[in-house]
Amino acid sequence: MESRPDPVSLGQALRFWLQLGFISFGGPAGQIAIMHAELVERRRWISEKRFLHALNYCMLLPGPEATQLATYIGWMMHRTWGGIVAGGLFVLPSVFILIGLSWLYLAYGEVPAIAGLLYGIKPAVVAIVLAAAWRIGSRALKHPALWLISVAAFCAIGIFSVPFPYVVIAAALAGAFGGRFAPRVFRAGGAHGAAAHHYGPAIIDDDTPTPEHARYRPRRLLAVTGAGIGLWAAALGLLVLAYGGHGTLSQMGWFFTKAALLTFGGAYAVLPYVYQAAVENHQWLTATQMIDGLALGETTPGPLIMVVAFVGFVGGWSQALFGAQHLFLAGAVAAVVATYFTFLPSFLFIFAGAPLVEATHGDLKFTAPLTGITAAVVGVVVSLAVFFAQHVFLAADAIDWVSVALAAAALVALMRFRVGLIPVILGCGAAGLCYRLLVT
Repeated sequence: MESRPDPVSLGQALRFWLQLGFISFGGPAGQIAIMHAELVERRRWISEKRFLHALNYCMLLPGPEATQLATYIGWMMHRTWGGIVAGGLFVLPSVFILIGLSWLYLAYGEVPAIAGLLYGIKPAVVAIVLAAAWRIGSRALKHPALWLISVAAFCAIGIFSVPFPYVVIAAALAGAFGGRFAPRVFRAGGAHGAAAHHYGPAIIDDDTPTPEHARYRPRRLLAVTGAGIGLWAAALGLLVLAYGGHGTLSQMGWFFTKAALLTFGGAYAVLPYVYQAAVENHQWLTATQMIDGLALGETTPGPLIMVVAFVGFVGGWSQALFGAQHLFLAGAVAAVVATYFTFLPSFLFIFAGAPLVEATHGDLKFTAPLTGITAAVVGVVVSLAVFFAQHVFLAADAIDWVSVALAAAALVALMRFRVGLIPVILGCGAAGLCYRLLVT
């Protein structure tokens, strides 16, 4: 009979989470698959049943579910510091990588070689977003009522430019109403609730009692919530004191807090909201730069929502926050501000909410609004793909057939042959570089 693994120290866990931060490519599905292979199958730190239980909770929350899952498992194993280490190291490598790539992009983006790579990567991004819409839709749209919500969301945000928060609220209300009067339609699917396999005894096994620190206590909930809100208010207050309420960094802190609370359905769902505010309202960057930022975000490890670091960097650089001689410093500080306010709510949701909300799994009052939001997300993601396609495929009022062909090839590779994101992006980037070198 297989023996239970030895307890893992915080130092050992730290080394694993740091390694994971550098190899977590492939979006949330790929990141969750890596964690399952390492933590459930190979190392047996947690059983599959407990792993899926944690994942189901994280799927109910706004924010990057893979980051929240890492935080959850780290918290279960090593209390609050374990969660901070797990979630922080899952994000930090991609922050530094994106700051470096953002600097290269702004300083040398017009160099023919880099311009050629970006020319090829942009059509791949269109294909990736379309594939994401298909992947979410095939799981979520199981009934004509859910299709109706999805189409309505597409029209609202893609045609009538309704702000994204209103789309989310309307979808949640539709889900709550539907859950009351058509519960079979709005009962959340069990995509992550399949029967669990057993890979041998785990440190946190099926029958392991809930750790003392993970038990729900009202006083602890108030303390953790107060600490999280205090960290948010202190950081935002310092920015307002230093730069005023209308300063760029203050505006970024407030905006990315709102964005963090609206990321139901993954990063693709909230990107239209980021675009509306960052490009159209605040003019921190251009539409072309937004597409380029998503392309860079797809090539780095960590959650895709890390594209906010690129948005922050370009915004800080373009606004020359600290003068023309300190553009890199301005960009780096703005990127850190965007990251801090985007991810702080995710830590608060885990530390404060996990003991309380775990008891709500399967309760239709909580899952039906999420079903409505998920259906709306499909329409929102399709509208994002249409927006990107307009900017990538149309050049000087003419169709760029090379970009169309690259996008079609990338979509076939992703959907038909199940090629990974990184090979597709690298292949399209190489094709774009070769094409640009040949025609210039």
